[in-house]
Amino acid sequence: MIYTKHQQNIAESLNSDSDINDWKDWKWQIRHTIRTIDDFESILDVKFEPSEKNLMAKTLEKFPLAITPYYASLIDRTNLKDDPVFKQAFCSIEELNIDAWDMADPLSEEHDSPVNSITHRYPDRVLFHISSMCAMYCRHCTRKRKVGDRDTIPSKQTLNAGLKYIREHPEVRDVLLSGGDPLMLSDSTLKWLLDEVTAIPHVEVVRIGTRMPVVLPYRITDKLVSILSAYDNLWINTHFNHPREITESAETALRKLTRSGIPMGNQTVLLAGVNDCPQIMKTLMHKLVRNRVRPYYIYQCDLSEGLTHFRTPVSKGIEIIESLRGHTSGFAVPTYVIDAPGGGGKIPVSPNYVVSWSSNKVILRNYEGVICSYKEPDRYHPVQCDLNCRDCSLQLNTDGREYLPPVGIRKLMADYDDKIALVPADNERIKRREND
Repeated sequence: MIYTKHQQNIAESLNSDSDINDWKDWKWQIRHTIRTIDDFESILDVKFEPSEKNLMAKTLEKFPLAITPYYASLIDRTNLKDDPVFKQAFCSIEELNIDAWDMADPLSEEHDSPVNSITHRYPDRVLFHISSMCAMYCRHCTRKRKVGDRDTIPSKQTLNAGLKYIREHPEVRDVLLSGGDPLMLSDSTLKWLLDEVTAIPHVEVVRIGTRMPVVLPYRITDKLVSILSAYDNLWINTHFNHPREITESAETALRKLTRSGIPMGNQTVLLAGVNDCPQIMKTLMHKLVRNRVRPYYIYQCDLSEGLTHFRTPVSKGIEIIESLRGHTSGFAVPTYVIDAPGGGGKIPVSPNYVVSWSSNKVILRNYEGVICSYKEPDRYHPVQCDLNCRDCSLQLNTDGREYLPPVGIRKLMADYDDKIALVPADNERIKRREND
């Protein structure tokens, strides 16, 4: 790793005896987290106008400040106004613009929480909140309501309750460890949790969601990698939003993980003034795949409190996908999703490539605008399939896993089910029928 003069100046301003070994010590970085505007000015050698500083201080009364020295060293001090790293890390008075549709818990995670620490939204997977602390307080965080709140740190009792829930629900085959950042836990605590989760027979996949490779890559120590690589069913998703975040140190951290055999994905949030540019996104995706990290999602910014200034129109996200599909490798194109307010889950949104459709042809267009037709088969006969997977004796005779009844559109497609419509609970027309 190149220990730049700028990083050296920051380290020395925090501790005059600091050197490269301190800088690369993740616990040193945490101990020297920048938490005040005065410290930020002093450490980065910048100066805000008094009026501007007073407005920033008002923001900190509601939303805290926490920046690792490493991430602060990536900020372009000569262009704070337009710097994408600064915007993600430093407080803005715009965070106090709370719109009528903003919510503390926009994804209704608390409502879908059968026990503390568990969010069970999808049929076969759960979100396991194992930490409330992060290395950095990201200004665009969807969980601004509780990240960094020491009163919400899960206790051993809470974590055991979450483990108990997973054990008692055999339909759960995928567990996402989230927070906060799971890698803020000690190595021993993390190993204990992974041992417990992976020992559950019906859990096939364990995922960790972390931003450590972005904001504190030195957390990816050889010891941590040794622990993580022992689990054959472990995946890691990280959270790079801009190409500038993929530094030499970040690449070293990613290389340690990928060379140990851990599959890596990335989830990017679309942020106004940070990455709402097709060229920036394309560069980011290319840098990710070059480091063997698969672009997984681009998220539309959630309706959390204080994020209005980060939100773009959905059309911007569709434009970005349009600029990627066909213009780069397929595996470098993430899925653009809106995490539906109220807990509806992730809804994919993309450009429309189906121009029209007849009884025997589909009219399609490609990324160049070329329009073609695809001939539908004249004699397609399903293999006597009524989509009744429970009683299937044909190809779908697999491992005898517990059958999950279809829901939503899939339920309407099942010929054995007599339901012909999905109707909202408060539909006035249906209410009138029932009243009559």
